[in-house]
Amino acid sequence: MAFVNDVFLPLSEARVSVEDHGFQFGDGVYELIRVYAGRLFHLTEHLDRLEQSAHAVAISVPYTRERWTALVAEAVSRSRYPEAKVYIQLTRGVAPRDHVLASPVPPTVVLTVRALVPPDPVLYARGVDVVTVPDIRWAWCNVKSVSLLANVLAKQQAREKGAFEALFVRDGQVLEGATSNVAVVRDRVLITPPEGPLLLSGVTRKVVLTVAQQAGVAVKEEPLTEADLSTADEVLLTGTTIEVLPVVRVDGRPIGAGAPGPVTRLVMDRFRRALA
Repeated sequence: MAFVNDVFLPLSEARVSVEDHGFQFGDGVYELIRVYAGRLFHLTEHLDRLEQSAHAVAISVPYTRERWTALVAEAVSRSRYPEAKVYIQLTRGVAPRDHVLASPVPPTVVLTVRALVPPDPVLYARGVDVVTVPDIRWAWCNVKSVSLLANVLAKQQAREKGAFEALFVRDGQVLEGATSNVAVVRDRVLITPPEGPLLLSGVTRKVVLTVAQQAGVAVKEEPLTEADLSTADEVLLTGTTIEVLPVVRVDGRPIGAGAPGPVTRLVMDRFRRALA
């Protein structure tokens, strides 16, 4: 199911202009929202971030919060997918190709709903491998931009090395994954890099920190180095589609006992309970 500029239509029929700034320049922002049993996961927080990203790059937001909420709900209902992922993409609009618009144009809105295929349960039972890569992204990583070339290249590098995810490292600091946030456990304390311009603060990340604290796990937001990563007792990833995923090897080196650790398993369990 798709919605393009006020029109619902089948995804296979959805089209945007080749002159769209999102296509020509990667000039747009987006959100990804999870649907569980027909229920949208923290829609308010996702719409908050969509508006923040749009305002940061001066793209006008065409709908009120109430209109966004109704559109997303209707798209999910029309899709008939109980388990789904919803993408909202908002671009600067359609105009002759030039870096600067000659005159204001309406932004382009694209909303799509796809059936969600969750990761293989084996990944949660056994854990995954990740690799570290240099962070070649721009300086506003807290803006959820549709320009994801650096992320695509990092994810491809991870796949070529047989890893699930690539973690960005800049000036010795571990920031986040290409498609996830990252945290480590040391002495039963959950530690994750702090919010700021060099990482996207995930909605799932915030929920995980909350349920961890509710479960009695101490939480810290502080910078992580590559040494912190390699010497951690546990490492885990968080994200919209993966939820909480244990990491058992970084750059081929085992983390802890080389199996999902007790804090990660606890947080995984509490996160899933919170969905019930």
